[in-house]
Amino acid sequence: MRHEVERARRIVVKVGSSSLTTAAGGLDADRVDALVDVLAKHGESREKEIVLVSSGAIAAGLAPLGLDRRPRDLARQQAAASVGQGLLVARYTASFARYGRRVGQILLTSDDTSRRGHYRNAFRTLEQLLAMGAVPVVNENDTIATDEIRFGDNDRLAALVAHLVRADLLVLLSDVDGLYDGDPSSPGASRIEEVHGPADLADVSLGSVGAAGVGTGGMVTKVDAARIAAGAGIPVVLTSARHAADALAGRVTGTFFHRTGRRSADRLLWLAHASSPQGALILDDGAVDAVVGRRTSLLPAGVQRVEGDFSAGDPVELRDAQGRPVARGLVNFDAKEIPQLLGRSTRELARELGPEYEREIVHRDDLVLLRP
Repeated sequence: MRHEVERARRIVVKVGSSSLTTAAGGLDADRVDALVDVLAKHGESREKEIVLVSSGAIAAGLAPLGLDRRPRDLARQQAAASVGQGLLVARYTASFARYGRRVGQILLTSDDTSRRGHYRNAFRTLEQLLAMGAVPVVNENDTIATDEIRFGDNDRLAALVAHLVRADLLVLLSDVDGLYDGDPSSPGASRIEEVHGPADLADVSLGSVGAAGVGTGGMVTKVDAARIAAGAGIPVVLTSARHAADALAGRVTGTFFHRTGRRSADRLLWLAHASSPQGALILDDGAVDAVVGRRTSLLPAGVQRVEGDFSAGDPVELRDAQGRPVARGLVNFDAKEIPQLLGRSTRELARELGPEYEREIVHRDDLVLLRP
């Protein structure tokens, strides 16, 4: 038995499209019901809470729209998600109702969770759903997400949701029963039972596309998600959907990723792993030392140049004079405002432009370092 898994009280479970749908698109009701059977029975104990991160919206919308494969263009992906999301939640609602459980839908974009107020709202909604005995079903908001504000895959989203709700465990379910040291279909490939850190993965070759061809993830995204969660102090089990009951019970199945970092209660993990910078600020050496070495806010006096077109509140990259990224943060000014602030003190700016300019370009609470 994996006793750390067995003791977990709050669990985030992620299931991929290939475990819920047929390769041609459309939900497989039997697969959905089988998953819900496992989750509902495991959650019957008052001590257990389940948050479900579910792929499948785009895949579920393919057949109803007469599409024979996942479209490449964003507009048709969004259309398929719009049709499929309703079908997916309706199926979960009916399936969990067999156990007297309610379902609450949560649709997120990275923009919703890297900004402080939105992050708090997402946390409160999830907490309240769990407190009221409902099962939150989380998905990326594919109907409106663009390349600039999307997570990219639900494996990463699941890792970040696990951090958001302060989960005790993340379970990643797919069509593969764990991480292998080579192609699982090749003779001699062996399943890796435990990963203690990056060194255990140094010689592992990872694939890139799910077997069913209806999702966006693969083993690469699952391992990346496991690294994010383990680095945030959350252990991870990676296995196939058919072994979900064993994984939740703590029996040895799939691959177990031990925690490699400590749990934190802030949203900076989202800023580091889910945001897409809309521009960049080039810093002088003194500002780099202050931001990276002393963990201070970024002041106008330390900025040499502005790149990109962004608005106040957008994520931006902070780079040193050689153009190397050192940090990422949420900027307090529009790109067009910053050139007049460069190299000047906040006191001077307040005297000339008004008190609203006596503030940081990026506050330290909205800043995450990208290298030591």
